[in-house]
Amino acid sequence: MANASGFFTPSVPRLRSKIQPSIGVSRSGFCFSGGISRRVVCSSAIEGAEKHVSPSESRMPKLVSKGCKLVGCGSAVPSLSVSNDDLSKIVDTSDEWISVRTGIRNRRVMSGKESLKKLAVEAARKALEMADFDPNDLDLILMCTSTPEDIFGSAPQIQRELGCRNSPLAYDITAACSGFVLGLISAASHIRGGGFRNVLVIGADGLSRFVDWTDRGTCILFGDAAGAVLVQACDAEEDGLLSFDLHSDGEGGRHLGAPINDNETDELLGSNGSALDFPPKKSSYSCIQMNGKEVFRFAVRCVPQSIESALEKAGLVSGNVDWLLLHQANQRIIDAVATRLDFPQEKVISNLANYGNTSAASIPLALDEAVRSGKVKPGHTIAAAGFGAGLTWGSAIIRWG
Repeated sequence: MANASGFFTPSVPRLRSKIQPSIGVSRSGFCFSGGISRRVVCSSAIEGAEKHVSPSESRMPKLVSKGCKLVGCGSAVPSLSVSNDDLSKIVDTSDEWISVRTGIRNRRVMSGKESLKKLAVEAARKALEMADFDPNDLDLILMCTSTPEDIFGSAPQIQRELGCRNSPLAYDITAACSGFVLGLISAASHIRGGGFRNVLVIGADGLSRFVDWTDRGTCILFGDAAGAVLVQACDAEEDGLLSFDLHSDGEGGRHLGAPINDNETDELLGSNGSALDFPPKKSSYSCIQMNGKEVFRFAVRCVPQSIESALEKAGLVSGNVDWLLLHQANQRIIDAVATRLDFPQEKVISNLANYGNTSAASIPLALDEAVRSGKVKPGHTIAAAGFGAGLTWGSAIIRWG
C-alpha cells in the first residue's frame, strides 16, 4: 500500500519469532528499516558474494536512499492533420460548434504506412537524444497504451526497434488516459525498490482506429500521438518525483470504454455455458462509447482533489508550482480544474487545440513541446494529472530536469 508520502510500503512476511518487522518508505520515497535490521543488508556488497554479478542480480532491491529525475523527453505525431472543417464534411458539425465545446481545432490521424509503433519509437529516440543517452544502457521500457498493435503488447517491439542489445525488460501498461502518470509512478517504483537506473516511459495511443467517424459526439475529440520521457536514478537531493496520488473506480467504467462486442460473445454460449458455435467467431471491439456529461462531472470533481492530495503529500501548495499539466481531454475540463485550484491561465500548459485528445500521449506530448519551446525550464515544478477510462485518475508532482 502507499504511505503518507505517496510511495509504496513493501509488505514483509511475519517472522516465526514475535519480532514486529517494519520496512517502510520515507517521505522522499526511500526505504528504511527497523526491528529486523540484523536481517537486512544495506550495503551493495554481501559477505561471501562474488565480485561480479549478473545484470538481474545487480538490480536486486537495496535499502539505500535513491531518487529519480526526468532527464529527456520527445514526441511524435502523424503527418495527416484533420481540421474541424474537414470533419464538418462527414458529420453534422462545424468549427465553431467543436471549438466552443471542446477547445479543439485540429487533430492528427495515422494514415498510409504510419503506425503507433513507429510514432512511439520516434518519440523514444528524441527523448534519448535530448538526454544524450545510449539505448543499450536502458534497464526498462514501459509502453503506456490502450491501443497496442499486438494484443500481447508493443513494448518488446519498441525495444527491438531501438536496438537495445542487452535485452532490457519491456512491458505494456493499460490505463487509458491515466496511463502515462501510472507509467511515471511505475518507473519510480522500479528505480527506488528494484535497483533499476534508467527507465524509458512512453505514452502512445491511436484512438482514431476505435472512433465511430459518424458519431459527432466522439469523432471530434480524438487524435493519435506518442510521447516519451527518460527517468533516471539520482541522489535523494536531486529527486524529481515529489509525490503522487492514484485512484480507480470500476463503477464509472460504464461511462467511457470500448468493450468487446456483446452480441458476438452472447452467441457463443448457451444458458448452461456450453458452446453453441465452435470454433468461436472472430471477436472485435466496439468503437469508443462515452457519456460526455458524466465524464466531465467526474473529471472536474476528482482531478482537483487528487492534485490537492499530491500537493499536500509533497508539502506544497498551488503557489509553489510553476505549471499545471493536465491530460488534454477538453479545454472546459482544463479550465474548470485550473479555476478550482486557483491556477492562473498563464501557468496552465495546453496544446489541445492542435492535437485533440491523444489519451496516454497527451501529457508527454504537451510536456515535450513546453520543454523544447523554453517554457518549462530545469528546476520547474509541475503538477500533472491524468484521468479517463476505467475509470482511472492520478496526479504526480514532478520537477523537470
